[in-house]
Amino acid sequence: MTEPLLQVRGLRASFPVGGGLLRRSTRRVVAVDGVDFHVAAGETLALVGESGCGKTTVGRSILRLHPDPPSGSVLFDGQDVLALGTLALRRLRRHMQVVFQDPFSSLNPRLTVRTLVGEAVAVHGLARGRERVDRVEAILRRVGLSPDHMNRYPHEFSGGQRQRICIARALVLEPRFVVCDEAVSALDVSVQAQIVNLLADLQEERGLSYLFIAHDLALVRHIAHRTAVMYMGRIVETGPTEALFAEPRHPYTQALIAAIPQPFPGRRRPQAPLRGEVPSLLHPPAGCRFHTRCPHAEQRCRHGERPMSIEVGPGHAARCHLLWSKD
Repeated sequence: MTEPLLQVRGLRASFPVGGGLLRRSTRRVVAVDGVDFHVAAGETLALVGESGCGKTTVGRSILRLHPDPPSGSVLFDGQDVLALGTLALRRLRRHMQVVFQDPFSSLNPRLTVRTLVGEAVAVHGLARGRERVDRVEAILRRVGLSPDHMNRYPHEFSGGQRQRICIARALVLEPRFVVCDEAVSALDVSVQAQIVNLLADLQEERGLSYLFIAHDLALVRHIAHRTAVMYMGRIVETGPTEALFAEPRHPYTQALIAAIPQPFPGRRRPQAPLRGEVPSLLHPPAGCRFHTRCPHAEQRCRHGERPMSIEVGPGHAARCHLLWSKD
């Protein structure tokens, strides 16, 4: 069996919480708590869940974009990303890129498109002079922009065009892995479809691997090969996208899928939507963290150990105490 391009094992990320005398940090909140997954070459893994569940923290931790280094293991093509020094990490960044959620705030408003897209080429020493300009022009054409746009500034473009610039900036280095962090959530629905189709076409052409972070499950079903569902810093279910949507096994996954808007207003939902609020990560619930909102919670869910992962189908696993009883 071929080794995955990216392997994440026991990823844990925490952040200081201010307070105490002189507002010094007195405690830490664990935003990601023991996350495991892998991404194969040419594959899209979607990471979904409610806002605040830790999806973005996972993506940024993999790329080492947080000042506080995470713990665990992140292997990219056999290299331990978390153990790399400054120079080695810079070389690796050429192969691991990111497209952020807000295309306007992620682009420097004082720089032209020529500089925004070409800067990374210069930093990595891939081309200079006319060759660098040609490389920028080529990637702009590929993402649906004109070379005439090179001397314009970000404020002169629409939201969809700005996101195309961000994609061009990420792909001009010819990476192998891209984190798409809510890359289309800030765009109009019609523009979302265009960007998603562009990402799919680029993946087919270049053999790209994506970690597609999103909360729109209908969109995820269209683009992802596999899907991982996250709740309060932990992955509760993962599997092939079609299998997970056809037969979700974790109560949280079932609730998320039931909440997808239906095209037929009169059609009954398979279950009631979730009730209650997500607990604070400063004081996470004991046992299964979902038990405070789960309609099927039992005593062991509230006070037992953390649920273990159980295989419920080919490549399909979930963490729920009730699955052990059924299987």
